[in-house]
Amino acid sequence: MIDVALASAIAASLAAVRSRLERAAVRSGRDPSSIRLVAVSKTFGPDHVRAAFAAGQVDFGENRVQEGLAKAAQVADLPITWHLVGHLQSNKVRRAVGPFAWVHSVDSPELVRRIEAVATERASRVPVLVQVDLAGEATKYGAPEDGLDSIFEAAAQCRFTAVVGLMLLPPYFEDPEATRPWFRRLRALRDEWRGRGVPEAWLEELSMGMSHDFEVAIEEGATIVRVGTAIFGRRPAAAAARPAFATGDDR
Repeated sequence: MIDVALASAIAASLAAVRSRLERAAVRSGRDPSSIRLVAVSKTFGPDHVRAAFAAGQVDFGENRVQEGLAKAAQVADLPITWHLVGHLQSNKVRRAVGPFAWVHSVDSPELVRRIEAVATERASRVPVLVQVDLAGEATKYGAPEDGLDSIFEAAAQCRFTAVVGLMLLPPYFEDPEATRPWFRRLRALRDEWRGRGVPEAWLEELSMGMSHDFEVAIEEGATIVRVGTAIFGRRPAAAAARPAFATGDDR
């Protein structure tokens, strides 16, 4: 049974996040229902996931394949949609495809082809987003802007791997407004590629925005926001002390 205090705290946090999301959508003239909230549960246990699910949350994100699979097994009775928001190594594709309904972090044509090989074996459609590196930070993964063409070329050869948008992990700023130019740049990049003939269906989603800046991201066109600490609270100190390589949610 879920701890009552935990369930109450997470339900209240989710309600606050949803309210912030709705207000940001209205400010930007958008329908709040067009924005997908992914609750990033990395480092938190299955009770946190169950509490969030009980409060109406369906989409959950994990940063590490192994942790995500273990957690998903513990809540396998719940109809959850799992998103892999952290870096995906080629040697973990076989384990990730299937349990994770979405992959937010494709950053090379080789990874596209590897996902396609596994998806083809299983005749299973896999929506993926291309993680774009706009800042060139050494601690983060992502494809450079001039590497997107080779990824789209690889995607054009796929039957089951479906590129559906772009993902961004911008530099961290205490002031959310300082992140706005990065979100704006990703939206502009999407529009540029549409103008170059990339199918609109490949660029429908913009996965950007975390706990401290997702409202700004929504104002700049985010269709998916990845929110962790604003829902679940501060992460355990041991986890927070790890190097922040390729994290897919807030710090």
